[in-house]
Amino acid sequence: MGQTTIFHFTIYMKLKSFYLFSILAILTFASKAQDSLFEKGLRPLLEKNCIECHNTGNVKGGINLDNFKEEGRVISRGRLWLKVLDQIKTREMPPDIRPRLTDQEYDSLTNGLSLILQKALANQNPGLITIRRLSHWEYHYAVKDLFGVDFDAKGYFPGDGSGGGGFDNQGKALFFTPLKFERYYDAAQTIVNDLSQNQELWEKVVPFEYKLTWWQQFSDWFKSIFSDSFQPSNPPELAAESVILPMAAKTYRRYLAKEEKANLMDFFGEVYHSMDSVPNPTRFNKSLEEVFKLLLVSPNFLYKQEEEPQVEHPIPLNDFELASRLSFFLWSSVPDEELYQLARTEQLSDTLVLEEQVKRMLADPKSKRFAEIFSSQWLGIDKLTDKGPVVDPEKYPEFTTSLRHNMYKETVEYFYYVLTQSKNLLDLINSDYTFLNQELAAFYNIDGVKGKEFQKVGLIDKSRGGILGMGSVLTVTSLPLRTSPVLRGKWVLEEILGTSPPPPPPDAGELPEDEALHEDLGLRGLLEMHRSKPGCQSCHEKMDPLGLGLENFDLIGRWRDSYGKVPIDASGVLANGEVFNGPAELKELLLMEERKFARNISNRLLSYALGRSILFTDEPMLRKMEASLLENNFNPDNVIVELVKGYVFRLKIKDFQKKSNEI
Repeated sequence: MGQTTIFHFTIYMKLKSFYLFSILAILTFASKAQDSLFEKGLRPLLEKNCIECHNTGNVKGGINLDNFKEEGRVISRGRLWLKVLDQIKTREMPPDIRPRLTDQEYDSLTNGLSLILQKALANQNPGLITIRRLSHWEYHYAVKDLFGVDFDAKGYFPGDGSGGGGFDNQGKALFFTPLKFERYYDAAQTIVNDLSQNQELWEKVVPFEYKLTWWQQFSDWFKSIFSDSFQPSNPPELAAESVILPMAAKTYRRYLAKEEKANLMDFFGEVYHSMDSVPNPTRFNKSLEEVFKLLLVSPNFLYKQEEEPQVEHPIPLNDFELASRLSFFLWSSVPDEELYQLARTEQLSDTLVLEEQVKRMLADPKSKRFAEIFSSQWLGIDKLTDKGPVVDPEKYPEFTTSLRHNMYKETVEYFYYVLTQSKNLLDLINSDYTFLNQELAAFYNIDGVKGKEFQKVGLIDKSRGGILGMGSVLTVTSLPLRTSPVLRGKWVLEEILGTSPPPPPPDAGELPEDEALHEDLGLRGLLEMHRSKPGCQSCHEKMDPLGLGLENFDLIGRWRDSYGKVPIDASGVLANGEVFNGPAELKELLLMEERKFARNISNRLLSYALGRSILFTDEPMLRKMEASLLENNFNPDNVIVELVKGYVFRLKIKDFQKKSNEI
């Protein structure tokens, strides 16, 4: 190498080093600038305006902002800070009793927090969905669709709790215990017994009768005497394979591995040849029964499993996994033959095909399963299906088992109609119709409805339309002996508007239960006394007007004009200053909160579809769903298509990413 070349090379290396050093310095400076955005820019504003009321020693509203001293911690609790940002944007915080933010402080806080949170959401992250057991509803419908047996799983198995989303399909609540496994083993025995004793069902699962003619039996016997390599003319394993392998693939919801096929057929052969004294077809059918039991207790059936990605970044689900997610979401069961065929041919991951399937599945009668499970658990009316009392049976003997069932069914039928016919989820808040049979119509004092079957009924009384006028909702938001404006108001905030009030202070106390006080003062008077305490006022001024607006409905949903000796005053003022009088006007005001309702129902749908709590990384998906509702007149088809086509539904990540992604 010449001197000139060496000189040029030396210059090149120095320039390269300088360039790399400059890039590193810029990145370091940018990183420090980002850190200082919160630490030097936003943290002082929070200390001045917020942390005095939200610190370790004074956790107002259950929120402690003093623990957040750097940007990383803010991002790790992103969902909390989205709520903080929303409170600042709407000027609800700081409260009126505190000094207001200046325009400069307001802009700095809202813009700064938005920048930090948006940066954290730049990459699409689907969040972790852990392997989980089938819920009782899913087990029930999977067994029904696979074998035709209507098995009451909810009544047979020990009850499960609900997860963070309030639904019983949440992975964190679906675990196994030794007792539960024993029950699943016994359930498999019961299901297969019911199947074998029902000739019609058995012939659908096993569409032929296995037997050998007398000539085949004689021929096989004769050949076996003279040949060590004798092969039966109609081997039972070959006949059984045509039943077992397709059923196992449907039960496992995927292709079978070679070893799985061999193990299943070996098991059949062992059982079959252990019953030499039993004649066919009984011997053949009994052997199939044992294989069916094996399928029903297999983890491949009882658990919703997805293959672990071999890479560190999110990857798409395979078509069988996508078919399973979709089917359990909208039908609470295994995929049908059309979904299986699309998965086999790898067409389901095509977004146009996926959209067609969503619309087909919602139009199928099996979508009523989704309507019942989702609506009953979201609204909390599944309490009416429990065996325990909901109201005091001595004081309210008219609240019969039949009436209780009819109230539950009214809500399910109504939600199903909204989902499949009216196509406007705002009808859940208010409408001019409901679904009644004769008994429930008489209870509501509505004439002209005959028979036990539920039918769509037009409403003249504007107070009754929508879920807030339904006996189911009004009953589960009451106490056993009286109505509770606090419970009803809290329910409206949480289940309709998606805004949870802060927990009550430790010394909040309860309303007095003295009957004389209730007779003389009424609930409005008692609540005014209660919220006169400084620690109770801020929460109750949001909840109480909503609950008092429904006070014309007693604790089982009948209309009334007085509470004890006091005429009911159902007027109120909402936190935004809007004035109303009675449930009809209250519902009209709730319809004006359509953005909050869109956000809330998006949260609920996404949590139910994924079987997990909502994460901070779901925020871009939630915003798309919210926009879909607002832009398409709250059409359920559109928002469900948006959900299913979204990255959170179609992608998966490895388990080890859990800690960094569950934020």
